[in-house]
Amino acid sequence: MMTNNPMQATRVQAADEYYIFTLNEHVQRTHVYYPTRFGVEIAADLYIAKDLDLTVKHPALVVGPPFGGVKEQSPGVYANQLAQRGFVVLAFDPAYHGYSGGMPRYSGSPDTYVEDFSAGVDFLGTRAYVSREQIGALGICASGGFALAAAAQDARIKAVATSVMYDIPHLAGLATGTARAAQLKDLSLQRWADQTVAPLNYPEQPVATFPEGLDPVAHEFFSFYGFKRGWHPHALRNITAVSNLSFMNFEATRRINEIAPRAVLMVTSEEAHSKAFTDETFARLAEPKQRVVMPRGQHVDFYDDVTVIPFDQFEQFFKANL
Repeated sequence: MMTNNPMQATRVQAADEYYIFTLNEHVQRTHVYYPTRFGVEIAADLYIAKDLDLTVKHPALVVGPPFGGVKEQSPGVYANQLAQRGFVVLAFDPAYHGYSGGMPRYSGSPDTYVEDFSAGVDFLGTRAYVSREQIGALGICASGGFALAAAAQDARIKAVATSVMYDIPHLAGLATGTARAAQLKDLSLQRWADQTVAPLNYPEQPVATFPEGLDPVAHEFFSFYGFKRGWHPHALRNITAVSNLSFMNFEATRRINEIAPRAVLMVTSEEAHSKAFTDETFARLAEPKQRVVMPRGQHVDFYDDVTVIPFDQFEQFFKANL
């Protein structure tokens, strides 16, 4: 059901549900809705084991998606697995994306993506069966950087993990000199032209062949987002063009060394093209910290391939540190 209030999330009907994975028969998934501090209502899915004892309190996790992704993709894959291991897991659509509220659609900034995690903690802390002292965050790809940033400013996040992390604000700020000046000029002028432009990155229906001219990284992302494997109608774009101004100006992970003494786990692989982000970020973290480098798996394999994603390590880390 659509709403006339641009800040309100869309209430999802069963006929509109589209997930890239099959829900485990022992897991229960419930649609939930709650506000951010900016007044945007988030659409999320809450995963719990069907036999979970709701008369006692349990550890809980907030799971965020890759950049441009939604809860029906990677966050749901992770939540589906971790709920079987005893966690209460919240997978969300970021504000302005998916079924969450907010206009213009596909707007974003480091601050809004970080707030999405804290808003999830707000919600979990109101569940009678969740221990407020045992809430963690897990970020996949770009959400890895935002989860770290959220933990650096939100003391309620007791442990944080990343999977094939991307630091989008750092990447956006790499341009210097005349190149940066040109980008800022073009994006500033875009504010007068149209602030709602979010380029279409992937086809409006899944395809079976690659478009020509893709570089290796774009080719890999297309293998997930453009094919039936990971395609989703809400994950065809990243952000509006003018949103890049925020990413070029603010480093979300600047203070992550202050997460300590809370623990951090960073997961990547020898094959992941994003491995350098994990290595460089890990070096800036204070102890206690742990890095897991899997021997195989491309970056996007950590979005959905349950034979590659090290769920045992995630389970052990969060049970030891929450």
